[in-house]
Order: sequence, then C-alpha cells, then structure tokens
Amino acid sequence: MLKGIDARVTPDLMDALMRMGHGDEIVIADANFPAHATAAHCHVSEPIHLPAMDAVEAAELICTLLPLEAFFDYCALRMQIDGAPDEMGEVHTQVFAVLEREKPEDAVLSSLERQDFYAQAKQAFAVVATNEARPFGCFILRKGVIF
Repeated sequence: MLKGIDARVTPDLMDALMRMGHGDEIVIADANFPAHATAAHCHVSEPIHLPAMDAVEAAELICTLLPLEAFFDYCALRMQIDGAPDEMGEVHTQVFAVLEREKPEDAVLSSLERQDFYAQAKQAFAVVATNEARPFGCFILRKGVIF
C-alpha cells in the first residue's frame, strides 16, 4: 500500500500511467471492446484489467492520477453510437460529467465514429478493460502535463 493512492489502482495501471508521456493516450474499454486484439498494437501489449469497474468508475480512478490534455484538439474521446453520432448514451453523459470536472478549463471532449475509434485505440499507450455493459461505453483519454 502507498499513502494517498486509491487501493483500486492496480500495479499494471500505475505502471502504465507513470510511463505515459504528454500526448499519450489510454483507452477505457467496455466489456464488448476487443481489448486483447487492440492492446496487441499498443505500447502495453496486454489489457489492464479492472473487472470490478464500469467505465465511470474507471474514468474517476484514472483521473485521480492522470492530468488531461489542454494543448490539443481534444482531451478525451467517446465512441459514437452507430447511426446516431450526436446522441449521448447514459454512459457517455456519466463519463463526460467526470471528465468535465477533471479537465483543464479550455480542454475539449469529443467523439469518433466506431471504426475510427478502433483505429485510434490501436495507437494508444494502453487499454483498460472494464466490465462496462452499456453499449458504446468506450473512451480514450489523452495525457496532459502538470505545471
């Protein structure tokens, strides 16, 4: 145990977050996301498992340690709902509420079409696999800096 670190932060998650640099991205994947196949393309080639958490809990936990990007087109992306790109599902609304509290003032929350999201996720530093059961409950967080 370490002081001030949430006990739910696994060693694998801590390792990935500490090794990420400015601009690196981490995926929060729902239960249907191809976490293993996607992670095979990432710097961390195995998914980081948080099996007792949904996407909201994972975002809250990660944001206790990860500063979100302020100097890029976005600080976070959500997977769009097929055929309804502007529609926000319940999981999107809940995770974006967490990210709104955590992001720098001018940082942008955005979205990607599902196939584009999969392609972007393959460029991520790591994939965090959750038990999120709500459809399209996938997000990409971009690491910022601390001044």
